Amino acid sequence: MNPYIQYMYSYPHKTAYRPMQKRRLADYARCLTGDGHGLYFHIPFCQAKCGYCNLFSVTGQSEEAMERYLDAAERQCMQYREVTDPARTRFSELVVGGGTPLLLTGRQLRRMFGMIESRFDFSEGRELVIETAPNQTTEEKLSLLKEAGVTRVSMGIQSFSEKELRTLGRQHDAARAREALGRLKETGFPCVNVDFIYGVPGQTVESLLASLQEALRYEPDEIFLYPLYVKHGAYLTYTGVTPDAALARMQYREASAFLKQAGFRQDSMRRFVRGAAGSREFSECGFGNSLALGCGGRSYLGRLHFCSPYAITQKDCLARLREYEETEDFTVISHGILLSEEEQRRRYVIRHLLIWPGIDTGRYEELFHKAVWEDFPVLHEWEAQGYLTRRETKRTKPDAGAPENPLPGENPDGVRNAGMNPCTGAAPGGRVTWLALTEAGMELSDYLGPQLISDDVRRAMEEWEKEAGCESSHDNLQR
Repeated sequence: MNPYIQYMYSYPHKTAYRPMQKRRLADYARCLTGDGHGLYFHIPFCQAKCGYCNLFSVTGQSEEAMERYLDAAERQCMQYREVTDPARTRFSELVVGGGTPLLLTGRQLRRMFGMIESRFDFSEGRELVIETAPNQTTEEKLSLLKEAGVTRVSMGIQSFSEKELRTLGRQHDAARAREALGRLKETGFPCVNVDFIYGVPGQTVESLLASLQEALRYEPDEIFLYPLYVKHGAYLTYTGVTPDAALARMQYREASAFLKQAGFRQDSMRRFVRGAAGSREFSECGFGNSLALGCGGRSYLGRLHFCSPYAITQKDCLARLREYEETEDFTVISHGILLSEEEQRRRYVIRHLLIWPGIDTGRYEELFHKAVWEDFPVLHEWEAQGYLTRRETKRTKPDAGAPENPLPGENPDGVRNAGMNPCTGAAPGGRVTWLALTEAGMELSDYLGPQLISDDVRRAMEEWEKEAGCESSHDNLQR
């Protein structure tokens, strides 16, 4: 059995999205009413495309090109503000991802933060998260991030082995990663997390553990471990590199045991948190609303998910970028998906089951009026196989991030939702029966999660892969 089928970071995948008509952002403004929403800004620029990357990013762009992008983003901010102001939207989190956001100049970073802070309202104590890479982590830019109030910095190191970095197509060397991580530590952000990859051809258990051991010297708050995937459109697809699933599984086991012994708590197959004892505080997923700025970001508004059409290669990403920059009305929604109640159930289960503490079974029944076991009988099989376990705890308080008054009935599309709130959910008090992954189940997250994909979504994803495979070529990839 290959345990590495697909990383289920969200559901449905963007390749299941399709063209839409007659949708406008204002029609979904009620999903953005009040506090507790997320704001995401996508910066699609990179120094180079890593060998495994299949994200929306472009390389080789000038300072002028990045300025044009910010011009378009500023127009988008102004138009979105016309929707969020009447809804009195207050965002509790701003995430700046990419790409490599710190590839922007210092002046452009200040402009970016300024345009967002001046046009949107944020809750007191809001989180501000940004991604970086070793080559772009300079003293000047870290000082700027500190001034902007960044609370979390995420940096992809992937390995401290020069050989493994070259295999992955990373542009930094180990010395640069050490320097950047040291600077992050010295600057004193509330949370620093670093990413590493296992399953790299030529990597051993020993070399992986050596990289993690070195990372611990800098006392990162979180470490993320990612298995190497070589998917459609990534450069490594054309080099013949094939990850060894058996070796990767062995490396995962050794690395997770190593980090737990070092005092890290494991919250998912990928996430390890330093020095945090006990259970992870519950935060209900699947109903949260998030608005995306920039090209390549994804918005979640109730049952509507939308973004620009999915693209990976340099040629396709540049085409989407030009379309974005030429957009006159950003409030028109032209590409996305409307989730049926079945798809909302699947999303809810996927979003909770793969992250500790798991599914609150009573909460699921309250939302969907059926037991989770009835909707997903495969869970009985997984429990019998030792992948799932049930446990009971006392809920001490409602989820602070959930509203007190769910809105039953029709959503903006006139579709009944069986009494559940189409935009958000609430978490009541009382005792909780949790359905959670065991250690064996967590190891198989990328095998179990994909089994919960619906036939319709799987068919749409396969159609996209087939069409994209016919058009892709080595020539339209730029590293």
